[in-house]
Amino acid sequence: LCPPAGSCIMSTGEDTKWLQWVTKQFESIAGEDKEISLGEFRTALQVKESFFAERFFALFDTDGSGTISLEELLKALSLLVHGTEMDKLRFLFQVYDVDGKRMKYGFIWGCEGAVVYQVPALSLCGPCAGNGSIDPDELRLVLRWCLQESSITLPEERLGDLTLALFEAADKDHSGSITFEELKEELEAFPEVMENLTISAVSWLKPPPAVERSHQPRCLTRAYWHNHRGTLVFLGGYTSLNLLLFSLAALHHASRGGWVMVARGCGQCLNFNCTLLAVLMLRRCLTWLRATPVAKVVPLDQHIVFHQLVGYVVLALAAVHTGAHLANFSRLARQDRHHALTEYLFSALPEVGGLGGTASQTGLALQGLLATMLAFSSPCVRRSGHFEVFYWTHLSYISVWTLLILHGPHFWKWFVVPGCLFVLEKVQGLAWRHSRGLRIVEVNLLPSKVTHLVIERPQSFHYKPGDYIYLNIPAIATYEWHPFTISSAPEQQETLWLHIRSLGQWTNKLYEYFQEPKSPIPEPKPLSRSLRKKRQQFWVQVGANVAQLLTDTRCYIDGPYGTPARKIFSSEHAVLIGAGIGITPFASILQSIMYRYRRRKQSCPSCHYSWCGDLQDEEMALRKVDFIWINRDQKHFEWFVSLLTKLEMEQAEQEAGGRFLEMHMYMTSALSKNDMKAIGLQMALDLLATKEQKDSITGLRTRTQPGHPDWSKVFGKVAEEKRGKVQVFFCGPPALAKVVRAQCERFGFRFFKEHF
Repeated sequence: LCPPAGSCIMSTGEDTKWLQWVTKQFESIAGEDKEISLGEFRTALQVKESFFAERFFALFDTDGSGTISLEELLKALSLLVHGTEMDKLRFLFQVYDVDGKRMKYGFIWGCEGAVVYQVPALSLCGPCAGNGSIDPDELRLVLRWCLQESSITLPEERLGDLTLALFEAADKDHSGSITFEELKEELEAFPEVMENLTISAVSWLKPPPAVERSHQPRCLTRAYWHNHRGTLVFLGGYTSLNLLLFSLAALHHASRGGWVMVARGCGQCLNFNCTLLAVLMLRRCLTWLRATPVAKVVPLDQHIVFHQLVGYVVLALAAVHTGAHLANFSRLARQDRHHALTEYLFSALPEVGGLGGTASQTGLALQGLLATMLAFSSPCVRRSGHFEVFYWTHLSYISVWTLLILHGPHFWKWFVVPGCLFVLEKVQGLAWRHSRGLRIVEVNLLPSKVTHLVIERPQSFHYKPGDYIYLNIPAIATYEWHPFTISSAPEQQETLWLHIRSLGQWTNKLYEYFQEPKSPIPEPKPLSRSLRKKRQQFWVQVGANVAQLLTDTRCYIDGPYGTPARKIFSSEHAVLIGAGIGITPFASILQSIMYRYRRRKQSCPSCHYSWCGDLQDEEMALRKVDFIWINRDQKHFEWFVSLLTKLEMEQAEQEAGGRFLEMHMYMTSALSKNDMKAIGLQMALDLLATKEQKDSITGLRTRTQPGHPDWSKVFGKVAEEKRGKVQVFFCGPPALAKVVRAQCERFGFRFFKEHF
């Protein structure tokens, strides 16, 4: 196992395993000559730019042969694994001293208990290529490559500010250069960095970590039951009810044989489950139920997941139901010899059941329709640009319910109430959708292919923060309706905002439709020329990366529908975690908080000092909000940076420790402070942010942290604040949701995830 960098304590077994792993990895990339060239080294090191690969390669290649042998690699890596802080600091200094002297390795034998190890000692030697110090030009060069390695783009003037901030802080004697001792003194202010200083990109040199397996299954832990109690209770009740219905129906037909018992038992369960499928898609009713005590007992947030689960159950029950009837018909055909098996299946016989004795025919038709709906509802169909196939095949639910009424004599009793509610919802939705089209008054094309739509808001349209709507734009696709979260606050009366990331066929068409027209195609058709000319007149460039279009495109909306985010205002301490475009539901919530904050803002008429009264009321129990936004690169922050800037300004007068809202920004492409390829840049960014009270990456007061959040530390800090019961709301990719959920179970926090 690879020890933590900075530790020189390794057991004999661990040291042997580590050496075997490095040797194996070396052999996998080395050529036939058993030497690693610069190209092979750069590929294995997984660096974006050649600068750091060349610097590390030059320092590892102690004999200057132009290649690295296994012996040279082990010597250099021993420094990063076993070396002291001083050894690694000298290595870092050599990386930054671009024109400095070469590094020479000797050996120091040490002993830690019964373990003997060797550590390369550093000394400076070689021809005098420099004075062993870092001047401003060298520092600027290294910081420039640090920016590129971390995928951060800053103007040349800003690079100069970063260089100046770090140089002024490190050049203690104002001599115009940074010596090793001065760099050491500056880094002593960051002890946590020095303890873990390493080259994080050499993942190919780290053995895979051992998987820690708990003796107790996760589903049996107390934390798991605490976080899933609503879902587990619902599933338990659902399973019990199905077993009860099956048993009662089977016992009622016990005299007719085993196959009939199974068929009737499954049939009664199908009555219930086919009705439940409709109930789980009563979106308006479910949205209304969120405001009632039922929401505390029934997991309404999972209604789509349960709809999918019940769909699989229906197909399984239908298969068993059909198979049992086939077996029974085959038995009857052999016994009475009056009817062949084909007659039982394809002829209307009164003794078979159903309206007019058509139970067999309607049953086979139902089996085919259910299988078709399931096949075309799979994610590979819906998300591969074939949404229309899913949409039109799913409309066959009308035929399914009609056939069920004809097939089962008692199904209508189960379906009458949910069916009427379903019809009312559909009629209301159709009336709203086609009453009149809404105008898209403005379109902003944001970085990373995000389309920001500004839609006129109807006067009768009322919604809660975090709600979503179904959107239809006939110019894109006539029959397609897609769900998107409303990113504007309900207090914004005139317009609705939608931020739509281009991830599928429809969203890509949307972005391309509003894209700024290119140069005219030779000899276009008159109508095309007219439309292109009209659209070109409305384009306005807003900033370097944002294009704005004033348009008159029509659209239709259906909703609003509730989400788990509605629980945020009833929480005491809410942690909002958005990954990428997953910020959209929280953008609406943060804006709503800002509006409420303004309403409660008070000022002294004498000294004009302003403060905010207690935000808590009958609709809002919040005491503290932690907002965490995780983005891959710098451009993604531009989506909502203006909103976040306003939020910071609103509560600028509050002390940092007592702020109602705290923001935490993470940029995953940026290397962490512990990485030798980024430590200088991150130190410079920290120094400049402290000096200017502004982050260089986003322009916010909140400092953007490099890398991924350390969830143990983040949630540990939240738990220490003790500002009330903590509830975590997440919107983002499933893989990250799994990690966050596990941490919530560890700390005893409730976890809620957005589902569409």
